[in-house]
Amino acid sequence: SRCGFAGETGPRCIIPSEIKKPDVPKPIKVVQYNINTEELYSYLKEFIHMLYFRHLLVNPRDRRVVIIESVLCPSHFRDTLTRVLFKHFEVPSVLFAPSHLMSLLTLGINSAMVLDCGYAESLVLPIYEGIPILSCWGALPLGGRAIHRELEYQLLEQCTVDTGLAKGQSLPSVMGKDPTKVSLYLFLFFYKVRTCFVSDLQRGLKIQAAKFNIDGSAERPSPPPDVDYPLDGEKILHVVGSIRDSVVEILFEQDNEEKSVATLILDSLIQCPIDTRKQLAENLVVIGGTAMLPGFLHRLMAEIRYLVEKPKYKEALATKTFRIHTPPAKPNCVAWLGGAIFGALQDILGSRSVSKEYYSQTGRIPDWCCLNNPPLEMMFDVGKAPPPLMKRAFSTEK
Repeated sequence: SRCGFAGETGPRCIIPSEIKKPDVPKPIKVVQYNINTEELYSYLKEFIHMLYFRHLLVNPRDRRVVIIESVLCPSHFRDTLTRVLFKHFEVPSVLFAPSHLMSLLTLGINSAMVLDCGYAESLVLPIYEGIPILSCWGALPLGGRAIHRELEYQLLEQCTVDTGLAKGQSLPSVMGKDPTKVSLYLFLFFYKVRTCFVSDLQRGLKIQAAKFNIDGSAERPSPPPDVDYPLDGEKILHVVGSIRDSVVEILFEQDNEEKSVATLILDSLIQCPIDTRKQLAENLVVIGGTAMLPGFLHRLMAEIRYLVEKPKYKEALATKTFRIHTPPAKPNCVAWLGGAIFGALQDILGSRSVSKEYYSQTGRIPDWCCLNNPPLEMMFDVGKAPPPLMKRAFSTEK
């Protein structure tokens, strides 16, 4: 979770979305969709209390709240989070903003094809003239989690550990019998960030051919150097160099349905109206933590240019010009920065936010997916008394 103040260039804190209970050995994840409402309510209440009073150090009654959400966020989670903010913390207003749309505010454009390559999935959503084309979205379970699984499998199979007592021990015997324990997860994350990278297109195709090697004639290109990775003061993990670039290929390997991260963009582009495709293709925005891997953007662009020449896309897409924008922030903070920019626009924020009075009257949060929707006071039946308008919150700033 990234949390901070509107108008600032970066979040004040980036922390795991989890809480710790004294009677539970492992941290509890806050973002869960398969638990009952009251349990989720208690988790969110404790987590948001920590954000306000440990990291931000502000009174929640004095600050409006802007929440950057995924377009796939379940209504159950949104409703519970809103109830926590209004009922428990008594915030003056709440605004749920789509992450893909907010990313465009950092660039000053209103039309783009936005790819969010995060931990759980890669999600693409075209936005044209400030309006998300929700019928053309696409998603695949390809992200940080998929890389972690592949990395864990290869590390357990191929790598050895030297300790102060013995050398050449297997990794499971050193890390413990439970491969899902927190220490292994943290190790996978840090190892991926520090040593893994994305190969260029030609090298990647050779790695994929050697991996499947149907006819037995494919040879793997020369691997990068091996790495001696320290686990702690006494344990050193010997990692085979071929793992460093091969684990990331899972993002670009086409599955049985010929789907990959690159095909997500092209398939979504084909579904868009034909008069929007050229502008969307020339404005690609890539966000998410997985996009920070070295070589990811270069490989993604090479994959798109390689695939667009195939018959499946060559006949359907007339445009062959693709450009990727460079946002003024790291890919994992672009959506947050867009929300911080929007939160600083006080007049617009007031007409878009849901006030506490409105929520008390209606008990619901309307969906907001574009910059051109009518304000909330226009969204009611004729003849009924309108709900209270948004009141500007008191601020501690002078």
